[in-house]
Parts: sequence; structure tokens; C-alpha cells
Amino acid sequence: MSEPPPKNSGEQSDGPVQRLERIAEEAERAVLEARSAAELEELRVRYLGRKAELTSILRSIPELPAEQRAEVGKRGNEARRALEQLIEERSGALESRELEQALRDEAVDVTLPGDPVQVGHLHLITATRRELEDIFVGLGFRVVEGPEVEHDYYNFTALNHPPGHPARMLQDTFYVSDEIVLRTHTSPMQVRAMELQAPPIYIVVPGKVYRRDSDATHTPMFHQLEGLAVDEGITLADLQGTLLEFARAYFGRDRQVRLRPHYFPFTEPSVEFDVSCFACGGSGTLRDGSRDPLCKGTGWIEVGGAGMVDPNVFGFVRDQGYDPEQVQGFAFGLGIDRIAMLRHGVPDLRLFFENDLRLLSQF
Repeated sequence: MSEPPPKNSGEQSDGPVQRLERIAEEAERAVLEARSAAELEELRVRYLGRKAELTSILRSIPELPAEQRAEVGKRGNEARRALEQLIEERSGALESRELEQALRDEAVDVTLPGDPVQVGHLHLITATRRELEDIFVGLGFRVVEGPEVEHDYYNFTALNHPPGHPARMLQDTFYVSDEIVLRTHTSPMQVRAMELQAPPIYIVVPGKVYRRDSDATHTPMFHQLEGLAVDEGITLADLQGTLLEFARAYFGRDRQVRLRPHYFPFTEPSVEFDVSCFACGGSGTLRDGSRDPLCKGTGWIEVGGAGMVDPNVFGFVRDQGYDPEQVQGFAFGLGIDRIAMLRHGVPDLRLFFENDLRLLSQF
């Protein structure tokens, strides 16, 4: 018995239909054996791409004898559609299997403790402002805010700064226009608040203010807290008592306050107030006998300015019930940045605005 001829010798005599059957059978077997989406894509290109044998047969149909064209075209298109459907089904199955495997490999045990996350915290200036607000709210004051871009009238005129006053000069004040400025203090809210509310009134006004100044203890933008109290029978002693309670709440229960004569256009009489030094206890010397650098050996630290509201200021709100013959008031102002510097020993005001984490992380 003679041996059958090799398979390849028979394939060489295959007609188009036999070649299509062989391609379909071979492609189906390869697709079903594919183990990954990448391998399946290679098979799609091999059997359905522009250079694939199936594509070549379909392109050669016009060259075939007329009686073969219909059969070859029909069988070729059927093989192509069947292969496309099989690849799509196999692709879905492989993707589902790969997804399940990825979920198993990347599973997370939600019962395990998470990695610690470093959280932020309030900036020292913000924390100081809120602490001051809490202190004065506890003393019966209400917190209000006002615009940072202010009318000349509220920033100067209504606060008894006549035309030509040095504070109005360009070397001290940022002007937006002839009548609009960046407020130089939070005091404009004194008149604004009194315009909206008849006496009595007890308010504190924290916020940003702007002046043309820059050195270790001054910046062009800084934070200030203004206080105003207007009622019947208010005296300078009430001002001193309020400042004493503030000093003891913020700097410690052993603190004392002293008032020194001064001048401000919108208060009369005017004073500067000092707090007994919390570093040396008011003695002016440290435990080792050296001179206290914080209070410069005086035992006192200058904190802010204050005084009784000038009757001229009440003249701008007389129609709202602020008759200087009937009511009296006091006002005070202090720098929030300076307060934070004093309490926490920060040597340069500009450090608050440089965003150096080595400094900010300490507070």
C-alpha cells in the first residue's frame, strides 16, 4: 500500500472554496485557544487584516472563472462574518477573565488601617484672629467686617482727618482714585456701623489693612482689630477694664495694663496701652539677671492705641441717635500680626507671609 501524499502537497491543489474552509477551521481553532486580549488582536490581524489570506481570496474574485465567483464570494463573506463574531465573543470572555484576575490580584483589605495623612492647620494669623474674636465676643462685643477698598469719606473725613492731614499723603496711603483708597485701618467701620444701628453698640472689626511701609515690624498689608463701644455713661475706666480683661485672657491672668497719653484724630482723650511683659513678669530682667530683650528692660510691652470717641466723629452720625451730649464711647485698635509676634516670639513680621513650612509647622 502506498503512503498518502503530504498535507502540504494537497493544499497546493486546493481551490478557493477549499482554501476558505481551511482558513476558517484554522482561525476558529486559534481564536478559541487564545489566552489574552493581545494574542487575540494578533490573530485578528493575521486572519482579517489587509494582508491576510482570506482578504486576498476575496480581492481575487474578479479574476476567477465566472461560475466560481458567486460561490467563493458567498463562502468568503460567511467565513469573515463568522470569524469576526467569534473574535468579538472571545474578546468579551477574555476581558471578563482578565478583569476578574485583576480584581483578585489588586484586592484591598478595607479592614487594614490606612496610611497616615498629614493634615493642614490654620495659619498663625488666622488662629490669632479667631482667638481674639472669641475673647471680645465673650465680653459682649459683636464681630462685623467691612470693605477693604474704602471711600475717602469713611477712611479719613468721618474719622476727623481734615484735608491736608499727613495720613492722607501718598507716601502713607494706597490710592485707587482721588476718592477711593485701600483702607489704612479697620476704623471706617465705626461710622459705617453707627449709620446702621442706633446706640448702644459694641463691635469689633478684624480685617486686612494697607499702608506704604515695609520692614521687620511693618508690611504693606497687615491685619488689625478695631473695637468700638458706645453707650450712656461710658468712661475711660470702662476702656481700661476692657483692655485689662483682653490682656489677661490672651497673655495670662497675671498681666496688668497701663495707659499712656497719646494723640489720634478720632479719639479724645487718646492713649496708647501697654501690657506688663509676660517674659519677665514685668520686672524688666530675666531669671539670669540679664535685661529682657522683649520689653527692652522696661517691664511693659506696647500693644495698641485707644481713647474716647471724639465728639466730632459723633457729629457725622448724630441723626442716627449719637448725640455726644447723651452718649459716650471708646475705641481701640491693635495689630493682630504684632500680637502674634509678641506671644510666639517671631522676630520678623515678614515671616508670616513667606509661607515657609519650617515656620508655619511650629504653630
